[in-house]
Amino acid sequence: MKFYIATDHAGFNIKESVKELVKSMGHEVVDLGTNSNERVDYPDFAHKLSKEVLNDSGSFGILICGTGIGMSLAANKHKGIRAALCHDAYTAQMARAHNDANVLCFGERVVGLGVAESILKAWCETDFEGGRHENRVKKIEIE
Repeated sequence: MKFYIATDHAGFNIKESVKELVKSMGHEVVDLGTNSNERVDYPDFAHKLSKEVLNDSGSFGILICGTGIGMSLAANKHKGIRAALCHDAYTAQMARAHNDANVLCFGERVVGLGVAESILKAWCETDFEGGRHENRVKKIEIE
């Protein structure tokens, strides 16, 4: 799998560890910033990542801010992005299996590295189930 990752200043401290976790699972990671603890606006990074995921079929995104809320709200403004705010392995698994989520969001101030690892593992090991969920996913996007 190929992952794009982006954070704001509130997600910066965990980003390098998350990148290494994803790489250790055998996946490619493209870092879109931010590259310091200097204050930045999370929507800028959510929009940048969303555009990359939309232009790279089959890729996924990881967005990290303080809570994950702002990043998920901004990313979900893009048609075709299904950004899921996950707090544990179960929510990550369900986001993939039932919602065909293509962007994983979480908060550095909410989950620690150990929980982030279990979230990433569940995300990577789960495929979209399709079936009864297919029509529901189509209903998410409003023309």
